[in-house]
Parts: sequence; structure tokens; C-alpha cells
Amino acid sequence: MTARHNKIGFVLAGLLLSILMASMDNTIVATAMGDIVGKLGGLDKFVWVTSAYMVAEMAGMPIFGKLSDMYGRKKFFVFGIIVFMLGSALCGTATSIVELTMYRAIQGIGAGALIPIAFTIMFDVVAPESRGKLGGLFGAVFGLSSVFGPLLGAYITEYATWEWVFYINLPLGLIAFLFIAFFYKESHQHQSQQIDWLGAVTLIGAVVCLIFALELGGKTYAWDSTQILGLFTGFVVLTLLFLYAETKAKEPIITFSMFRKRVYWSSNVIGMFSGAAFITASVYIPIFIQGVLGGKATNSGLVLLPMMLGSVVTASLGGVLMTKIKYRSIMIPTLALLGLGLGLLTTLDESSSLWTIRVYMVMIGLGVGASFSVLSNAAMNAFEPQRRGAASSTLNFLRSLGMTMGITIFGIIQSQVFTRKMTDSMASAAGEVGASAGAPAGGMPAGMNLSDPHALLSPELRQGIPPQVLDAITHALSSSIVQLFAWAVIPAVLALIASFFMGNEKMVVGEEQQEYTAGH
Repeated sequence: MTARHNKIGFVLAGLLLSILMASMDNTIVATAMGDIVGKLGGLDKFVWVTSAYMVAEMAGMPIFGKLSDMYGRKKFFVFGIIVFMLGSALCGTATSIVELTMYRAIQGIGAGALIPIAFTIMFDVVAPESRGKLGGLFGAVFGLSSVFGPLLGAYITEYATWEWVFYINLPLGLIAFLFIAFFYKESHQHQSQQIDWLGAVTLIGAVVCLIFALELGGKTYAWDSTQILGLFTGFVVLTLLFLYAETKAKEPIITFSMFRKRVYWSSNVIGMFSGAAFITASVYIPIFIQGVLGGKATNSGLVLLPMMLGSVVTASLGGVLMTKIKYRSIMIPTLALLGLGLGLLTTLDESSSLWTIRVYMVMIGLGVGASFSVLSNAAMNAFEPQRRGAASSTLNFLRSLGMTMGITIFGIIQSQVFTRKMTDSMASAAGEVGASAGAPAGGMPAGMNLSDPHALLSPELRQGIPPQVLDAITHALSSSIVQLFAWAVIPAVLALIASFFMGNEKMVVGEEQQEYTAGH
């Protein structure tokens, strides 16, 4: 018994390390991007470094989740670790933004296997009565690492070099690989089935078209240009083909019949909308600290610590409580707190103190934490072991889709508001600034693009801007981010509404406890 528990301990450690790496790399480049662009160039392409990772990760999640149900978890999880480490090693050797983007896509493919399968393996190997507690731990690590990424990225680029943002994954990945390869023994039987190739191709194509359209629209190409309209058309056509393929496939990647269970579809909706709300605060609060309050990158990362701590508390607490009370009884009050925290962020301005921001971030962390642990367990507990990979991967796919859509759409809103506000503010504050938001003003650093808020994050660049012009730009940036937070309240409210539809279910371990005992 002790030997088996030791093996499970190593397996869980490997899973946690994998989740830490994969979710952290969603955001770790955020605060390192200034240094990366400074060394590699390509300011106009820096958005692709994050987008390539998220697109590849999202597209891979439902595919690898389904394959793990069909052919076994271990082989695809080990494959994910190897591909993720390969991508990380290549990222550190990149000599251009284009190369880095390609290597980040390789990383994303590995992450697409790691996150959903890690939660599923945990559900398989631990006793039913321990799933709530460990689900809380896994959820806490997932949430913590998502928010911890920008802070770690800031410290690495300040005290080492940007390459170590990626190289740090290699020792962690090696440990995780050894733990899973040597100590994880699958107990569930898997049956080979026909792969839904049409579903896989159309899903990947639809995701790629949508993200590219949102990223390129209004920046590289006009919204009504042939390229953007073509990408949106491709998204619609491929989505319709995907939906058709899933109704005809013997073993579809996403089984729509699973959504007949109320607790399952509501969990997925909550995951998608809460992900969109929380990632907005995670990304734009550091920009607010640096661009509006003039803090350093490390200071902007540190302000995320209260959010991390708050999310760990409710992720762990939610894991413990889900075997005692209904899922919705946990999700309703926490999601209400998430909406309230985002609402309070709309009151920020240039005179706001760091302590005020920290309090609001604690509330947001407390509000989103339970979703990391409760939703995964609610989704998987509704199905037999042979369908848990698909259940977990679909939830994580929709959560990632919500995060990607949220940061992209809200980013578009923020950019447009910022440009409009800045034009008005600078016109009154500095006559030498023309009507164009990107026009250089007298005394402005050469080549500085004022339509990009990241241009204000460097203390060196800020020193070269005339004080009255800097005040005008700072006010415009503050107003645009505050309006962004107001928009982010909408998905938080939608997630709260969906939580009322979770029904009266809670985690029940009785019957499956007997099956688990018999199988172990």
C-alpha cells in the first residue's frame, strides 16, 4: 500500500509540474516581450508570439483529450511533455520574431496534450473521496501559474536573459517526464476506434481563422478588407463543417450528447466566460501599473500576487467543499465576487494607490479560484472513465477559447478607446500633436508608436516624453483600461448567471468508490 501511494505521489508531482509549465507559458512572455522585441525586433509581429501558442494549445486540447480516451492517457501525455520541451528549447535559440512564433506553436501543441490529460489522469489515479481535495490543489496550481507567468517573466528578463523564460521549462519537463514514464501505470481499458480526421482538421482550421482575423483586423488589415472578411468567412464555413462532421462521426472529438447533462454544459459556459473576465485583469493590470502609475515591470508583476493568493484560497476551499455542498453553492458566491472585483476596477484612475488595486485583485482572485477546481471535477464526475478525457479537454478548450477571445476582443476595444482619448487629450495638452494618434510630437522619441500602449511601459522611453504630453497620454491610457474593465464585467455576469443552472449536483463518490477499491 505504501509503495503504491509513493508511486501515486510521484505521478501527481509530475502532473502538477506539467500543468505549471503549460499554463504558465500562456502568460510568461507578457512582461518579457519588451526585452524580446528589443533583441529580436519585429514590434509589429509580437502579438503572434502569444497567439501562436494559444491557437496551437486550443486546437490540440479536444483532439488529444479524445485520443487519450481511445488509446490511453500515458502515451499522449508523454508525447505532450516531449513536444513541449522541444518547443521550449527551440524558443531559446530563436533569432527572429518569426522563428520564435513558429517555435511557440510547437510548444502550444505540447501544452494542448498536457493540461486536459493531466486533470484526467488525476481523476483516474486517486480515490474518489480524495478527488475534491486534489482537484482543489490542481486547480490552484493551474490558476496560480496562469497569473504567476508575468511575474516570473519580469524577474527572469531583469536578472537573467529572455532565453531563460523558455529554458526554465527544460529541467521541470525532464522531472515530469521521468515521474510519469516510470511511475504511472494505467488501469483503465482503452479501445481503438476510428479517428475523426474531418472533425480535427475543421476544428483546427476554424480556430486559426478566427484568431488570425481578430489579431490582424484593424491593425495589419482593415476590418472590411478582403483578407479579414475571408478569414471570418473561413471561420464560419469551417465551423459549420465541424458541426456537421461531429454529427456523422462514430467517435466525434466533441460529443454533443454530453451537453445534455445540465451540470456539464453549465460548467463549460462558466469556464468560458469566467476565463475571459479574469484574463483581462491579469493582462491589463500590469499595463496599468507600468503605463499609468509608472511602475517597473517587477512592480506590475507583484501586484498580481494578491490575485494569486486569492485564487489559491478558493480553489483549495472549493475542492474540499464540493463533496459536501452543491457545485452551484460554491460557484454562485465566488463568481459574484469576481464580478464585484472587476466592477471596482472601473473606479481606478491616475491617483489610485497600489494598495487599492491589491484589494481589488484579491477579490478577483477569490472570485475566479473555485472555477479552476470545481468545474473540472463537475465536468468529469458526470461521466464514466472512458469519456473523461473528452469531458476535461472540451472544458479546457472552451476556457482557453474564452481567454483568447476575451483578451483579443477587449484588447481591440481598449486600443480604439485609447487612440480616440489620446487624440483628444493630446490635442488640448500639446498643440504640436496633430489629429493622428500616431503622429510624433515635438520632443517625442523617434519612431515611438503612440497607438500601442506597450510603448509607455519602458521607464527610459517615458523619460523622453515632455511632461504635459506624458500626462495627456497617461490619462488616455488610464481611461481606456478602465473602460476595458467595464466591458469585462459582462462575461463575469454571464458566468454568474450560468452558475444558477448547475442544478443540485455535487460530487458523489459512493458507487465509484467501490469500483475504485475493486480495481486497486
